[in-house]
Amino acid sequence: MISGRPTSPVEVPRAVARLLARREADVVWRNELGGLTFRVEDGAASSFLKWQPHGTSIDLSSEVPRLGWAANFVTVPEVLDFGRDEVGSWLVTRAIDGENAVNQRWTREPRTAAVAIGEGLRALHDALPVSSCPFQWRAAERVLAARRRAHGLAGHDGVGSPNVAPPSDAVALSDLSEVPSEDLVVCHGDACAPNTIIGSNGHWRAHVDLGRLGVGDRWADLAIAAWSTVWNYGEGFESTLYEAYGVAPDTQKIRYYRLLWSLEG
Repeated sequence: MISGRPTSPVEVPRAVARLLARREADVVWRNELGGLTFRVEDGAASSFLKWQPHGTSIDLSSEVPRLGWAANFVTVPEVLDFGRDEVGSWLVTRAIDGENAVNQRWTREPRTAAVAIGEGLRALHDALPVSSCPFQWRAAERVLAARRRAHGLAGHDGVGSPNVAPPSDAVALSDLSEVPSEDLVVCHGDACAPNTIIGSNGHWRAHVDLGRLGVGDRWADLAIAAWSTVWNYGEGFESTLYEAYGVAPDTQKIRYYRLLWSLEG
C-alpha cells in the first residue's frame, strides 16, 4: 500500500463513524500501515480526524504531548480529541489554513513546494528549544530499536514479533553502529513533504504529524525531507530544498539517516 489519497472506497472504522455522526467528511489520506485521515466539516469549522489500527509503528498517543509542547513555539494543529478502543486509536485536530505540500497545486509547482519545505523545516529547527525539549529522537536509540526488531525482540508495536530481519538488514545495522557527530535540533521526526502545510501565497504555514518529534541531528530530518521531494515531485529538487534551508549537502549523513529510516519501516 502506498500513502496518498485513496482512489477507491474505504471502510470507515466503527469508532470513526460514531465520531463523525452526521457531519460531512472526506477521506484525504491513507498511509501504508492502514491508517486513515478524514477532513471533517462542521458548519464553519474544519478538523482532521486521524485513525490508526493497533499494532503498527504509528502511535497517535505520542503525538498529543508533542503537539502540546511544540504549540508554545510554532504553529501546529490544536488537539481537540484523542481516544482508543480495541481496534485502533484516533486523534482529532483543528484544521490549519493551507494545503499540504503534495496537494495537486504544489505537485504542479514543485520548486515552490521544495522551497517552502526547506524554509519551513529551518524555521521549525530554529524555533524549537533543544534545552527544554522533553522528547528524544537520537540516532543511537533509533539504531538500538532497529536492532531489537532485527533480532525479533520487538515488533513495531513494541510487543514480541516472530519476524527476524534478513541478512541484508543485519549488514545495514552494522553500517549504522558508528553514529556521526550530531548537530542537535528538535527534529520533526517525519519531515516528508505531506507534513508541511503551504499557504496560498506559496510559503510554509505549519507542520503536522509530529508523533516522532524529538531532539536529534538536523540531518535526520533534512535527509528524509529532501528524499521525499524525489518521491513526490521527481528528480531535481533535493538541492532546491537544501538551498532553501541554508545548507550544503552532507553526503555521509544523508546516507546514514536514509539507511536508518529505511530500516525503521
